Amino acid sequence: MPLLLGVLLLVVALVALIPLSLVQRYRMGTSRQRARGWLASINLAGIALSVMAFLAGAALSSAWVPYAFTYSVGGLAIGCLLGMAGLALTRWERGPGSLHYTPNRWLVLVIMLLVTGRIVYGIWRAVHAWRTGVADVNWLGVSSLAGSMGAGALILGYYLVYWAGVRRRVRRA
Repeated sequence: MPLLLGVLLLVVALVALIPLSLVQRYRMGTSRQRARGWLASINLAGIALSVMAFLAGAALSSAWVPYAFTYSVGGLAIGCLLGMAGLALTRWERGPGSLHYTPNRWLVLVIMLLVTGRIVYGIWRAVHAWRTGVADVNWLGVSSLAGSMGAGALILGYYLVYWAGVRRRVRRA
């Protein structure tokens, strides 16, 4: 019994810390940072691997979740477009022997709120479908998991293009 109570308290604490983590993510995402080539290369490689794994998982999931792969590819494409917009809106500052960048605050906020809203909506739909008994038919499809996967792919596409652009800028500087 104490173990179950401990696990329950841990889950409640993690859920309670989500707003704080979102604020911290926004602060870090909009702060002025030094552009480092090695860091951009590591981030680009990691995001590229994540994109490949995500798309493979989406393709596999499409057997159970209608339109999972389609929404994921669409979200990735929109994210790539947003990444290009993010690079265009980023403030670049050249200094003696260094390059600094500051991402656009509004774009970071919109992307963060879009994904957060999509995840909350997906959870709400899943709980609503489960309560009304639709869960017996196709719970994964009704929960709009494909849309949430599209939102996740949007983030991957944004950062894939953004880190490629940072890496390119560092190499040209």
